[in-house]
Formats: sequence, C-alpha cells, structure tokens
Amino acid sequence: MFRVRKAVITAAGLGTRLLPLTKEVPKEMLPIFVEGSRGELLLKPLVHVIFEQLYSIGTREFFVIVGRGKRSIEDYFTPDLGFIQLLRSKGKNDYADEMERFYEMIYESVIVFLNQPEPKGFGDAVLRARELINEPFLVHAGDTYIASENLEHLKRLIDVYLRYDCSATLLVMEVEDPKPYGVIGGRRVEDDVWIVEKVEEKPDKPWSNIAILPVYIFKPEIFDCLSSISPGKGGEIQLTDGIAKLIESGRRVIAVKLSDSIPRLDLGNPKTLWEAFKISYNLACKSSK
Repeated sequence: MFRVRKAVITAAGLGTRLLPLTKEVPKEMLPIFVEGSRGELLLKPLVHVIFEQLYSIGTREFFVIVGRGKRSIEDYFTPDLGFIQLLRSKGKNDYADEMERFYEMIYESVIVFLNQPEPKGFGDAVLRARELINEPFLVHAGDTYIASENLEHLKRLIDVYLRYDCSATLLVMEVEDPKPYGVIGGRRVEDDVWIVEKVEEKPDKPWSNIAILPVYIFKPEIFDCLSSISPGKGGEIQLTDGIAKLIESGRRVIAVKLSDSIPRLDLGNPKTLWEAFKISYNLACKSSK
C-alpha cells in the first residue's frame, strides 16, 4: 500500500491576527477539543492533532518549519517521561496513558525542526525542506485542521494523486469570498476533481470561487519552481505561484474538492478561532456519546 512517508508542517507564521496572544504562544499550539481514547473530552494543540492525522496514514518523517518564538512546539514534541511519572503519582492515569500514546508515535517517527529565519511566505517555508526530500511528500499548514472521519480527505487526496500521477495534488473547497485564498480554474474531469489550468493567490477581482486549502501532495519538482519565482502577493514567496510555475512548465496539477459535509477548522483569526472551538467541541461531544 502506497504511503506518503514525508510531510512538511508549516508553523513559522507570526500569527499577527491573534496578537497579543501569539506574541509568546504559537497559534499552532492553540487547542481544539477532541475525543480521548476512553471517550473523554480533551484539549490538544492543533499541531498535535495534525501530527496524529498524518501519522495515521503512514507518514513517519516530519519536517516542521518554525521561526523565532516557536520553541514551545519543539518542547512539546520532546517526550517528558518525568511528567508521566508525576501524573501517575497523582492518580492521573488516563492523562498519563494519553501522553504515552503520543510519545510512542514520536519515538516511531523522525521529526526535524527547520528554521525559517524571516517570515517570507508559505512557499519559502516549504522550500526550507528542499535538501531533505527527494520523493512525493505532503504539505500541511499548522493552523488548519480538516475534521474528517476516518481521514477521508487525506485518503482521497492520495487516491487522486496515484490515479492521475500529478506533480501537485490540491485540496480545494467552494467559498463565498475567495479574496483571502488562492483560487483555481480548470477542466472538471470528475464530479469533484479538476485538471488545474490556472491559479492565483488572493485575487483582487476573483474569477473563481474554488479556493485552495493548505493541504497538498507534491513531487519534488515543486522545489525548483519555488526557487525560481520572485516574491508575489504581500512581497512573499507564495506557494500558489510555485504551483503556477508547475502548470507553465507543462506539469500536471490536479485539484480534489473537500466534501461539503467535512468541517474545516481555521485558527488564523479571532472569529475563526472561536468557530473552531465551537465546532470541535460539538464534534468531540457527539463522538463521545
């Protein structure tokens, strides 16, 4: 069975829309509600939940892109056996068991933290992993969570990647306001699959309402494209512009639509953070019944 063995998780953004909280607390460490192994309600940092999702599909090498002030992410992914002993000494065995399961995943994985010295954009963050990846890999933003049962969205992404043998496989969704997103246009080949012919990052005059979500599968040629483009929107190296370069060079780019029934949680600003709390709480409570 094919597995995407390597993944890049981007967690270097400044989180300016959540200041002053994110001056010292990385937005990727903000919590969402999840159901524990015994049906209990737990709070986990978003990057923890993303890691568990990717681990569950067979990913075992993780390249986490961090910047200044993100040390707490590295600390969180460093097993603390003394803390587990402390929990057990206080009779908190359920929490100790939960942390031990997480640490077992860490021990079975390779986790590399890569520094993005300056916030030069999503594309620049992905480019940090260039010298370490020479096979198809997954990219997942650290501030977005797709709450699909049985990891349906990731399995679908992998299935489409394999069937179309594409250089880039994008997860997309329909939105009312495309201006904050990268958008795609192209030829529909299945009900929820497009051959992508055009992309644009945060269009001033949107020509499509099909928005790109920050979950992708790439072949390594994306690195050459990212290294050859100039700064785009916001003066940053945009991943969407790298995808446009792939299309210009004749590479196949495919987009697969996220089912409307699958919630997407975005912790990028106060409004979506509050919505993420509510949605994740309701989902966790529903699962635990």
